[in-house]
Amino acid sequence: MFDMQKMQNEHEARTLSPYAFRTADTKGREKPCEPSALRTEFQRDRDRIIHSQSFRRLMYKTQVFLAPAGDHYRTRLTHTLEVTQIARTIARALCLNEDLTEAIALGHDLGHTPFGHAGESVMQQCYSPDFSHNLQGVRVVKRLENGGEGLNLTFEVIDGIACHSGPVMPQTLEGAIIRYADRIAYINHDIDDALRAGILHPDELPRPLCDILGYTHSARINTMVGSVVRASKDKPKIEMEAEVGEATDRLRDFLFERVYRDNIAKDEEIKAKDMLVQLFEYFEEHPEKLPIDYLETISKESVGRAVCDYISGMTDRYALDLYHEIFIPEVWRVK
Repeated sequence: MFDMQKMQNEHEARTLSPYAFRTADTKGREKPCEPSALRTEFQRDRDRIIHSQSFRRLMYKTQVFLAPAGDHYRTRLTHTLEVTQIARTIARALCLNEDLTEAIALGHDLGHTPFGHAGESVMQQCYSPDFSHNLQGVRVVKRLENGGEGLNLTFEVIDGIACHSGPVMPQTLEGAIIRYADRIAYINHDIDDALRAGILHPDELPRPLCDILGYTHSARINTMVGSVVRASKDKPKIEMEAEVGEATDRLRDFLFERVYRDNIAKDEEIKAKDMLVQLFEYFEEHPEKLPIDYLETISKESVGRAVCDYISGMTDRYALDLYHEIFIPEVWRVK
């Protein structure tokens, strides 16, 4: 019988960096299951994530521009795909585990709320200041997906999802790659979207930073990715060269000032936040209106936890439609 696991383990032993995480060393799953004859454990995680409902909903969740009508603006799904492409490029160049890297990248944003970080701030306000999309992502794959059974992912993929941002570092270099790939992706595609929206003009990008990083979308990504590879090659740590890293941080600061915090498109965030607060308060007062899947959470945890899970999983347009259904009266028409 063809043994994919054995062949893959032998291939990794021959080809991967000594600092790579080898599939054979996985701590496994919370619920043991029979190995696949055709896929490694991390490939199975990748497939479970791709086929999940939470992954499909990323298509209609905000990246920066709320519920964008234009066909070419990034959504949370296209962001995820760009992160995955960048992460795999880095992993391959460093001879690290591409399958593990890919699975973490595809799952890293499954816990994001509707309306991006605006929705996250509402969950912190209404449910808990400790709410984060990282930990919500862990809850999605461990508890909420698959009819409450979760996806039963490996320990290393869950660790990468939990630690792709924030103060706690992942336990694998593959997980650490995602932290850089995420930043490289969103800095560059958010510039691209801001230029498309007319919020930025190419001449407004800081020239000293462009001199270092590049003057085009592809040039900047190439500079940043190359810098990570050069700085991390044959080392037990993922990092970026000092000059490029400083320029990248300054470009991110520029985006916070000009795009994330102060532009016409982001003015709609106030409305989105008010809407989500009203939805949260409504379902807290009327938990019987929650879908039946959340009743067990109420009995085992709390109404607030169930409401948080429900709203966090919504897409932008679902939240808008639900708000309209609950709060906006229908116009009476005589037939």
